[in-house]
Amino acid sequence: MKVVFLEDVKGQGKKGQIKEVPTGYAQNFLIKKNLAKVATAAALSEVKGQAKAKEKEEAELLAEAKALKEVLEKDETVVEIKMKVGQTGHTFGAVDKADIAKALKSQFGLKLDKRKIQLINKIQALGTKDVPVKLHRDVTAMVKVKISEA
Repeated sequence: MKVVFLEDVKGQGKKGQIKEVPTGYAQNFLIKKNLAKVATAAALSEVKGQAKAKEKEEAELLAEAKALKEVLEKDETVVEIKMKVGQTGHTFGAVDKADIAKALKSQFGLKLDKRKIQLINKIQALGTKDVPVKLHRDVTAMVKVKISEA
């Protein structure tokens, strides 16, 4: 019996996949638990429609990420964070992902999730540093962060 999977079923198929399975398994388990439905013409067209909608949404997200990358990588987009500095030139504290995200929002009005900022170690020195930001699985931007004395 041909079925369209509505959910991922381990060892059988993924959501939206059309597959031939034994009739008893389909009727007594997959259909009963609403994990799949019989592959009729209506069900197949519904799956194709969902796939097209998902593809369109992915394309929009990618375009949005590319546009944000352009803004973040402009020469005038430099995130400036002021910190207190001791007599030896070392900063008090460190700049982390959350600080960079807050500075982006306050200085440029760009709302960015701190989890997308790929800062490995906190910044503890004065100067400018390039910090990678993963905007999409295919798009990574570099943001200039300038740490200066307050």
